[in-house]
Amino acid sequence: MKKVNIKSVKPIQDFIREIEDFVKESRLDYIDAVLLYCEKNYLEIETVASMIQHSSVIKAKIQEEAENSNYLPKTTKLPI
Repeated sequence: MKKVNIKSVKPIQDFIREIEDFVKESRLDYIDAVLLYCEKNYLEIETVASMIQHSSVIKAKIQEEAENSNYLPKTTKLPI
């Protein structure tokens, strides 16, 4: 049986920086970058979900991707 090293949860700013790096370097979607982050850090999706809720930037980008991929219904946007 493989022994898993549990890492402590990083501060939200470090989490955001790592997600942005994954997106830029690997050209991943934000959703895939979050899943990759979870896999690399041995974290459950639910743990990272609370971090995403505290980051309006990441949350908005994931929502936009989900709407464009038809995972979520499109929300109306004001023309600017």
